[in-house]
This record gives sequence, C-alpha cells and structure tokens, in this order.
Amino acid sequence: MAFKIKTPGLATTVQDQGRTGHYNVGIPQSGSMDQYSAELGNALVGNTAKEAVLECTYLGPVLTTDMDAVIAVTGAPVDVKINGETRPQWTRLQLHAGDELSFGVIRGGTRYYIAVQGGMDVPEVLGSRSTYSLGAIGGFQGRKLEAGDQVPVGVPVNAGAVPDAEALPDEFRPVFAKEQVVRIVLGLYDHRLTDEGLDNLLNGEWKVTPVADRMGLRYSGPGVKWKEREQPFGAGSDPSNIVDAGYAVGSIQIPGGTQPIILHRDAVSGGGYAMVGTVISADMDLLARAAPGTSTRFVAVSMDDALAARMELAKLKRKARAAIGAGS
Repeated sequence: MAFKIKTPGLATTVQDQGRTGHYNVGIPQSGSMDQYSAELGNALVGNTAKEAVLECTYLGPVLTTDMDAVIAVTGAPVDVKINGETRPQWTRLQLHAGDELSFGVIRGGTRYYIAVQGGMDVPEVLGSRSTYSLGAIGGFQGRKLEAGDQVPVGVPVNAGAVPDAEALPDEFRPVFAKEQVVRIVLGLYDHRLTDEGLDNLLNGEWKVTPVADRMGLRYSGPGVKWKEREQPFGAGSDPSNIVDAGYAVGSIQIPGGTQPIILHRDAVSGGGYAMVGTVISADMDLLARAAPGTSTRFVAVSMDDALAARMELAKLKRKARAAIGAGS
C-alpha cells in the first residue's frame, strides 16, 4: 500500500518521535515539531506513538491511495477534503482505494499531521524514520516529498485495533492562539545580560517573524543589552559570542542583542552564541504552533517547575488517549 503524491505542498516530510542519541556528533533529533498532535493522530488510527506520520507545513499535499486506508488529520486547523468533500480534523477517517486527499488554507498555526494506520513505512536511519533534510537522511529519500513520489504505508501491528471513539474530545485539542506564554529556564549565559537586558527578555513582548522553520524560530522585540567585556581569545566580536558550547534543544540565542532565535528539532548541536535560556520541553510543541506574528512572553521557571510541567504533559496525553479508548 502507498500514498501517491500528486502535488507535494510547501514542505511535506515523514516524521516520527525523532532520533535520539546522536546529537553529540551533530545529528539533531528531528521528528514531528508538534509531538502532541502527531501522537494523538497515531492514537486515533490505532498506531503506537512511535509510528511515522506526514508533517505538512502551511500548504498541504494532494495525494491518492492505492488501497483502503484509515487516517486522521491533527494539528493546525485546516479544511480536510476527501474527493472534494470536507471532513473533520481530529477524527478517524476512511479512505478507499483511489480516493483523493487534499486540504484547504490553513487557519492558524503552521503544521498539521496525517497519521495512517500502519504508519509511513520508510526505512529507519539511526533508529528513526524522521526526515533531516539538511543532512539528507531519513524520511523519504532524505528529503521533502515531491510530485510523483509513492510513499509506502506499513502493515498495522494490530490490524483493526482502533480506539472506541472516532474523535478526540475538544478539551484535549491544542489551541493555536495569537498570544503565547512560553516558560524558560535561564542560563547558561544569562549572567552576561545587563539588568535591563534581562528585564527586556522576561517582560518585553516578542513576536515570531517569518524567519521560522524546523531549525529554529526568530523573534523580534525590544532587544537586550549585554555587559561589556573584552572578548576572550577564540570568540567573535558580536557581544553574544562565546568560545563555543553545546546547544540544548530549545536554546535561546540573541545575536547582536536584537532578535532571539529559539532552536528547534533540526537545529545544530553547538556553536559560538551564548544561550541565555532554554525553553522547557513541555512548551516545545507550543513553539511549533506559533505562526508569524504570534505575540510571545517568556516566563522564567525553575528546573523543578520544568520537570513538573513535563509530568503534567505526560498526564494530559494519557488522559487524551483514555478519552478515545486508545492503549498506552
């Protein structure tokens, strides 16, 4: 069984939970930007959380299937169409052989997901089917989909084992808002900011710019100020330069003290910019839902708060799966 791509959309890729354990050699984790939406799409069609999905950015693909298929479309709000007839998101849908799946104009957010029972059956690379386009590995031939591609679909692990409910209740569906509060843990280099610079970071209004992709999101706002110092040997002349360090996923950098950049799932693993904070793991999906123009405020929290938020997110996922009768 396969999906035949008639038109690929803007940037449609195969993604799963990502490849971990290789960041130390410069290979990022990749994987679905909005893990919550991808995981719940898999749950609706009876997959495990680890199965690969199609991630669609802004403009989705037009595809056909050569066999019957069970799908769900989750993530950013968009009109889902089967043979031109609009169908609901966050709901299990049936495709028959020859059916055409297409999409309207996205109404918020940036990315939505096509989960199919059995998952996208592309080869695993370093333990993951996720596409890392910059490195040309994983996914479908290491790249975004193109017209004419035939992407294979796997055989369901437990054929017919779909949840009791056909749709995810509204209370568990994420919100794609124009305003966000993003929690961060300060460090490692927040001490390099002046008091005014730190105040601007935490109390200023920042907006997502159009310069945002799988590697990171750039923000515009009041800017910050750095403490003056003599740059050490090996560091660049930019006030935010350091002599190199490893980057955590979610790191916040502010080159030149003006526009923060938050690293996301395809980001490089190290470099010469100071990290003034790191977005907590529980809010990384929130960043993935931020369209250009989204107003953002950063709130500093403790490591204990970050760990508690991660536990709360895991609890929410369990409740969502239970609400549709999906397994763990």
